[in-house]
Amino acid sequence: MPVAADPLRPPLPREIQLEVTGACNLSCRMCLVRYRPKLGRTEGRMDPARFRALLDGLPGLERVTLQGLGEPLLVPDLEEMVAAASARGVRVGFNTNATLLTAARMTALADAGLDWLHVSVDGARPDTYAWVRDGADLRRVGRNVRAAVGALRGRERRPRLSLVTVAMRRNVAEVPDVVRLAAHWGVGRLWVQGLSHEFADAPGSRPFREIRAFAQDQVLPAGDPVAHRAFARARRRAARLGVELRLPRLEDRPPAPRRADEPGCDWPWRSAYVTHTGGVQPCCMVMGEERVRLGDASDFSGVWDGPAYREFRRRLMGDDPPEVCRSCAAYRGRF
Repeated sequence: MPVAADPLRPPLPREIQLEVTGACNLSCRMCLVRYRPKLGRTEGRMDPARFRALLDGLPGLERVTLQGLGEPLLVPDLEEMVAAASARGVRVGFNTNATLLTAARMTALADAGLDWLHVSVDGARPDTYAWVRDGADLRRVGRNVRAAVGALRGRERRPRLSLVTVAMRRNVAEVPDVVRLAAHWGVGRLWVQGLSHEFADAPGSRPFREIRAFAQDQVLPAGDPVAHRAFARARRRAARLGVELRLPRLEDRPPAPRRADEPGCDWPWRSAYVTHTGGVQPCCMVMGEERVRLGDASDFSGVWDGPAYREFRRRLMGDDPPEVCRSCAAYRGRF
């Protein structure tokens, strides 16, 4: 975490996450996009001028993630965004559902300077995957990923590819087989995470009621024996196949005494999330500006140093965190 004279007023972040689009071609069950009216490509797109202004306003930026609730490959000028960040010496990447990924698009993104690409694969069986990622086909995604891997073969500089799985009750037993898919597709890394939030604090509107009900039904309970067995098998298989594997904790992090200057989560000191409409939020774990909006990105530095951000940080340094943090998997040490 950056050191600052005033712990509530850190230097501008060196990393940021930008929701370059709120539009998506899928309706994934753990995403707020499923429970809201769909956005079109044009209305869901981040204004390119806003994107450039954010880069210009953060001269110390080292890493940018072009990712939010939408699918980045829907953005027609995504390669230009990657190139703009890369030209500044900023490491850049994003998550994708890979349904729109082609060898040509992979080559163009690599040429633009992409540093990493994470592909979401939430199940090893086509029916499980399609249940989670409503509107997608696992076989097609596999073909697309293998084509992308092939397009990068032999390049001196190429982005690092990873698979990402959101583990939940419905799919956790298949995690070892996702390891096998990663190896079969030529991807050397699998990042497994839990559901990001239980939405206990969320507004009572229909979209949040529905996603809260889903999360409560599918979140992995602490010490879940099925998950423990699946993770143990996944570790053994990853070691045998040479796949780098990251697994989440299955228990909440036990509370530990903190120094007076040590927050329960350091995200609001080191990074920020900007929605496609310009709303500034403390992190990517927050879905929906109705829950937390700290200001408008048109004055990002003013928001970063403003009273709303300072109050958010102050509460994270004590034992009364903001409501949105209380059931967050990252805050609880389980993500």
